[in-house]
Amino acid sequence: MGLIGQALSLIFGGGRNALVETAEVFRVNADAADNRSAEIRAATMAQLAAEFKHTRKGWFDRFIDGLNRLPRPAMALGTLGLFVMAMSDPIWFAERMQGIALVPEPLWWLMGAIVSFYFGARHQVKGQEFQRSIAATLARAPQVIDNISALRQLRADSPGVADTGPDAALMLAAVEPGDNAALQDWQASRA
Repeated sequence: MGLIGQALSLIFGGGRNALVETAEVFRVNADAADNRSAEIRAATMAQLAAEFKHTRKGWFDRFIDGLNRLPRPAMALGTLGLFVMAMSDPIWFAERMQGIALVPEPLWWLMGAIVSFYFGARHQVKGQEFQRSIAATLARAPQVIDNISALRQLRADSPGVADTGPDAALMLAAVEPGDNAALQDWQASRA
């Protein structure tokens, strides 16, 4: 017993497993690789959550956000209203357009800059929201990959998909020939 015990402690002793350590030289330990991958994914998601964390907004911030949402619909509806007025009351519309013709060019430049900055800021906010949605989508990617892999294993051409397992009755039913309407039609056409 002493010799066998010493041989086993040489291989498995000291809290080490020489066989596993040797095997890991040739093949990656799948459990350790999965753990590392999960830790990296969790750290990435924690960093992303910290980066896009929202603070609670007070009533003033909500009020200003509401005001910021007004110019775009107001301009769009105002433009549509001008088209309606041009068709329903052309004289009224022509009077207003004569007034706009008197606006000096520098004021038009200023109006263009204001509108450009407003829509540029909105574009930046929407771009950041889009990046958040992309990050959320990418966070679901590992689950989607697992689902696709599971679905591909159910395909008819996947190895072992028709394995009946230990069910003997199912295995006998699977190898028993049945009616094949296409084969019977083909045989009838040849006869």
